[in-house]
Amino acid sequence: MANILISPGKYVQGAGEMKKLGTYAASYGKKALILISAGGYKRIGKEIEESFSGVECEAVFDYFNGECSKKEIDRLCGIMKENGCDLVIGVGGGKIFDTAKAVAYYQKTPVVICPTIASTDAPCSALSVIYTDEGVFEEYLFLPANPNLVMMDTDIIAKSPVRLTVAGMGDALATYFEARACQRSDAATCAGGKCTQAAMALAKLCFDTLMEEGVKAKCALEAGVCTPAVEKVIEANTLLSGMGFESGGLAGAHAIHNGMTVLEECHPMYHGEKVAFGTITQLVLEDVSAEELEEVIDFCIEVGLPVTLGQLGVKEITEEKIMAVAKAACAENDTLHNMPFEVTPEKVYAAIMAADAYGHYFLGE
Repeated sequence: MANILISPGKYVQGAGEMKKLGTYAASYGKKALILISAGGYKRIGKEIEESFSGVECEAVFDYFNGECSKKEIDRLCGIMKENGCDLVIGVGGGKIFDTAKAVAYYQKTPVVICPTIASTDAPCSALSVIYTDEGVFEEYLFLPANPNLVMMDTDIIAKSPVRLTVAGMGDALATYFEARACQRSDAATCAGGKCTQAAMALAKLCFDTLMEEGVKAKCALEAGVCTPAVEKVIEANTLLSGMGFESGGLAGAHAIHNGMTVLEECHPMYHGEKVAFGTITQLVLEDVSAEELEEVIDFCIEVGLPVTLGQLGVKEITEEKIMAVAKAACAENDTLHNMPFEVTPEKVYAAIMAADAYGHYFLGE
């Protein structure tokens, strides 16, 4: 099997870039379906509309229904056909991107991704995570190509709730450890081949950036400003993590996240918050050194990522509940089997419970 690296066609990150969206869009199509939330449209809809004035591309807006499900994808494919759209633009957060990418795939059009938050590594990937209408993980839809353009307006992202960028750090935290596990097991990556040196370097840079800049970035965002640390973390959360996870591979952390979707109590938590706990659980499964485990848990505590099941919303911890998570994480089609050793629901159950115990220990509880 070949070593493969994939990436978005173009990545743009800077202040005020949303004002140029219409100009960017005109390079890819004549009529764009812009998928955005109702709240997102209220905040920046006018700015987006103005960016299309005077350019040879028309904008058609539609509000996202809230879940990247097959039903929502089918609905939007119908709207694309009705309006004769030849381009999809996703503006907002991770589930909007995944939906926009899936719609573009089925309609065979280009796709432009414009995050207003830096909460996941979804923007750059050739992947859509499909959920049921109720929000339970269903499947990964692997796409033949990455987005044509990913555009990050750091002015807008810096104004988003700080918790969202911190959740993005949680998602990015898994990148290096999952890529390392895939490299050790010689597993195929989401790119359809083996891990390249470049992908591992990006994954490691992602982790190093979080350790060096994460706390600084959180403090700056809480002060309402965009500093070089914030810019670096936005890039780590989005580009480095996006390319690192996709061309490096997924393993335990994301599978454990997917397992957690069976617990309704965890649904209010963000993707990256659950992935952060999944990362700690993966490290327990691997029996990493005490120093490495402590570094990761301390980082999570410093930036405010959950390190216990209670912080994830699990009010009453029972063997039945956690075993349900463990069994779902070990599903045949999930990525836990990319770990460099055999993983069973019993081992995952033990690792989750131990991770929760370590979290309480480091919190001094």
